[in-house]
Amino acid sequence: MKVAVVDGLGGGLGCQIIESLKRELGDAVEIIALGINAGATANMLKAGARRGATGENAIRVTGKEVDAITGPVGIIIPDSMMGEVTAGITEAVISSPARKFLLCVNQPHVEFIGVESQPVSVLIGKLVERIKEFIKDA
Repeated sequence: MKVAVVDGLGGGLGCQIIESLKRELGDAVEIIALGINAGATANMLKAGARRGATGENAIRVTGKEVDAITGPVGIIIPDSMMGEVTAGITEAVISSPARKFLLCVNQPHVEFIGVESQPVSVLIGKLVERIKEFIKDA
């Protein structure tokens, strides 16, 4: 099972996701870091991703080869992450045949109604459990 973790800025959320997936799933999953910028990719590789690549084209190409994509919901909102997320990146993520598991982390210009605000650690725990179910059902 291949899981791509997409993140931008410094990759902090992606790093937390990778560390949790590795701790809970070990070698049952190949984790691929897809950074929106080189710093995010480098940090996610340090967090334990098996391999990584950077930029819109890397997300587009690798998104076709993975079973699941995860990251903050901002990866499908153009101009989020201080403008790092391009329309091309959102299109690449959404059009990928992979199953998407997105963390509902509020964005400064988008408010999610009907979604309870929770600490990131709780959201990541739920994310990992959902991916474990997905792997079991595959």
